[in-house]
Amino acid sequence: MRGLTHRAVDEAAGLPQGSTSNLARTRQALLELAVRRHADREARLLALHEMPDPLGGLGSLVDGLALAVHRTLTRNPELLIARYELALEATRRPELRAFYDAIGARYRDQLTALVTALGSTDPARHALSLIAWSDGLMFSCAAGSFSAEVPSLAQVRAGLRELLGGMLGDGPHAP
Repeated sequence: MRGLTHRAVDEAAGLPQGSTSNLARTRQALLELAVRRHADREARLLALHEMPDPLGGLGSLVDGLALAVHRTLTRNPELLIARYELALEATRRPELRAFYDAIGARYRDQLTALVTALGSTDPARHALSLIAWSDGLMFSCAAGSFSAEVPSLAQVRAGLRELLGGMLGDGPHAP
């Protein structure tokens, strides 16, 4: 995070010196731009618009989530490292924490809606468990002790099927 400066952004973007500070006057504004840009890049990678219709049932949700997690692990692992850097910075800056959490709410809200539509008896808790499982897997594979071992799409799918089957197995849309 120390390397994220107005000057470094100008240089990386090939802009004249001072360009970034005209757009983001403060360190907080620069960090907010970084969080927003990161979220936009990650949304394209996750392809949130491709998330399944809940009417497709549990299998459809498993397939959509597995594809999103696997894409994140394989197509641009540097985005994950950037996310962790920004998340850690947000723990040190309360004003960034609020902004970071608001940006992240779009993912949480979408997952909560999906598990609700599939008959979750506790959508907020189930969404948290899904996010924690996914984030834990991605952290382990990007920066943790499994960084040399990226699971296959089939392995990610199997893990999600086990997790979601346990949460929603007897719901109205179970496979």
